Amino acid sequence: MARSVAVPIAAPLGDRSPMGRLMELPPYDHTPAARRLFTEALRAAAAVHCRRCPRFRGLWKDAGFAPADLRSYSDVERMPHIYVAAFKERDLVSVTRRETALELTSSGTSGQRSRIVLDRASLRRVRRMAWQVFNGHGLAAPHDVNDYLCFTYDPAVARNVGTAFSDESITGLTGRGEVFYALRWDPAKKDFYFDMAGALAALERFEGRGRPVRVVGFPAHALALCEEFEKAHGRRARLNPASWVITGGGWKDKQDRAVDKGEMRARLAASLGLAAERVRDLFGMVEHGVPYVDCPLGNFHVPVYSRVLVRHPATLELLPFGETGLLQFVTPYLSSYPSISLLSSDKGWLEESCPCGLGGRVMHIAGRAGTRKLKGCAISAATML
Repeated sequence: MARSVAVPIAAPLGDRSPMGRLMELPPYDHTPAARRLFTEALRAAAAVHCRRCPRFRGLWKDAGFAPADLRSYSDVERMPHIYVAAFKERDLVSVTRRETALELTSSGTSGQRSRIVLDRASLRRVRRMAWQVFNGHGLAAPHDVNDYLCFTYDPAVARNVGTAFSDESITGLTGRGEVFYALRWDPAKKDFYFDMAGALAALERFEGRGRPVRVVGFPAHALALCEEFEKAHGRRARLNPASWVITGGGWKDKQDRAVDKGEMRARLAASLGLAAERVRDLFGMVEHGVPYVDCPLGNFHVPVYSRVLVRHPATLELLPFGETGLLQFVTPYLSSYPSISLLSSDKGWLEESCPCGLGGRVMHIAGRAGTRKLKGCAISAATML
């Protein structure tokens, strides 16, 4: 079962700091007032990190930029960033151990890891933000009991892995029935394995029970299970039509081949007896913490709690809508970990709006930059198929 720290917070925090007040805004209502509060919160967060993290302070000093220079929403484009790899190579924190409420790591079972440190205030903000974002998509249902089939690392073992934390958080969006984690720990081999037999039995139980189900996690594992179910029963599974699939970790099949996201959504929906719009994808980086969730048309909308910029990979020039470059993620909720302006290794582009009617710019992910594949949770998990 989930630890209490992971559960999204449905009630207002009562946090009167600019960072806390930002978390109470509707997630996709991008008004001028929301932009002003975002800038105020970012200025406050930057001041904390300049005061408490010497390396962060040195970076900003070298760039000739100060928190007071964040006077308007457009000033966000000029603030210094930290490349994501720096968090794997340097211990960058703005709190003491005594002030730390939770530590997370960024990769699954191997590879370089970022150590993400959350103080109590940052943890509460990220939990509140998760509720707001998922609720904004109609995915929060606290009074409904759902069963959960999670293609994620069992959090009883992988409790400090970022994807385990975020996927476990999803089980707090509803009343919890049975929760089955399909990536289980083998104490003899000291490694995780995909428990296909256990997952198949869980899917059979959930179908027979008839209440709504949430299928969460790596899509390749979910699709492999659907194929196994059809092979065993000669038909596709038929879940309660109020069920949801919430995937995350990259659109690959069990041979680790890239699959079109629209095609994968359609296959998963058909295999579970659901409408295609009830299959949603989730993008996030544990170093950043903001969840980006598909709308019914399959687009990631940027919430008011963050800003996404696109930069030319060679010049770092800001790129306009429609042009592909490195994605930069900006958020002010963190007072413990100075990744408030993070230049990622992910490529993508932005669109100004989406015809679905939900507010916010639309972010498209185009893969990882560079020639070397960075090993993380999804790639580690894919080796189990």
